[in-house]
Amino acid sequence: MTDNTVIGKDARYREIRKVTLIGSALDLLLAVAKIIVGYIGQSQALIADGIHSMSDLVTDFMVLFAFKHSSRDADEDHPYGHGRIETLMTVGLGLALILIGVGIALDATRRLFEPGLLLHPNWIVLVIAAISIVSKEAIYHYTMVAARKFKSGLLRANAWHSRTDAISSIIVFVGVLGSMAGLDYLDAIAAIGVALMIIKIGWDLGWHSIRELIDTGLDSEEVERIRKIITEVEGVRSMHMLRTRKMGPDALVDVHIQVDSHLSVSEGHQISESVRYQLMKNIEDVSDVTVHIDPEDDEFAAISCQLPPREQIMSRLNQEWQNIEAAKQIQSVTLHYLDGFIHIDVKLPLALADENLVKDFKQSVEQIDEVKEIKVGFYAD
Repeated sequence: MTDNTVIGKDARYREIRKVTLIGSALDLLLAVAKIIVGYIGQSQALIADGIHSMSDLVTDFMVLFAFKHSSRDADEDHPYGHGRIETLMTVGLGLALILIGVGIALDATRRLFEPGLLLHPNWIVLVIAAISIVSKEAIYHYTMVAARKFKSGLLRANAWHSRTDAISSIIVFVGVLGSMAGLDYLDAIAAIGVALMIIKIGWDLGWHSIRELIDTGLDSEEVERIRKIITEVEGVRSMHMLRTRKMGPDALVDVHIQVDSHLSVSEGHQISESVRYQLMKNIEDVSDVTVHIDPEDDEFAAISCQLPPREQIMSRLNQEWQNIEAAKQIQSVTLHYLDGFIHIDVKLPLALADENLVKDFKQSVEQIDEVKEIKVGFYAD
């Protein structure tokens, strides 16, 4: 891990902590004000909205906890880092919201069927609801700026949680106006509306994060963009087995690329590093790329892993070449494992160039089933 990366993570956490603490202070004030005024002003909808704001406060602390621990460096037990902590906390946030919403909806529904339990709000409830609308919309925009800057799904979710609080306050405002106009049941209906909104947000947050936990791939447009960047890298003949997944704010990519089968190991590695560099340079969310180099399309081609390794093949070749005097002057033997067979390139001094010698080498491998062909090349010293 480079120093710049560590500094970046620390700066990210400090900035997110600042944004979240400001939101927390506002959530605490609003939650207390709504619950107290809702109780004094006889508004079940405002009390429900206060509980919604209190859930914002809880999620703020969940955000702080998640970012503190997810920003930790990779270690022996977590070689891919701790980004999934952020995802797991988002699942917990979604579940908490669903439970809160169900509780509010059940209580409001009970009051609708028992008119004697309906509350009768007054004007002070309207004032608190109006203050909540303005302040929560402001904190939504403030938090969303940071969410976009740091590519954080959890912070974005928290921002939308704040916006739902503003929307729920609008529902409260309308419901209270209706109740004050003589339609007593509107306050309870407004409470149910707030509850349904909380449940919907909880479901969306939880489902999205669960998909991330089970390594659901990136959306099709993003995958196609990744595919285009890879195929445009010079030296890449084709690609297959492209896999993507999310881990917190980061996207991870695994891919097999096919290169010319006669490239050197170092050139194949250079092409793979170019693929990695281009993806991380052009797609901001991509934080790691694993590139597997193939000399052939191993998604469909015959398997070569069961073929004998170099040491065994060379032992058999040396036995076959015992009667070939020129074999003592071989400069190099290159093995190519392709199409389920072994292809051999033999390098000899130019002074030995002779058609009969080439025939001798070809005949020497006819009894080795795993060898498909042998090519003999003569090179000047």
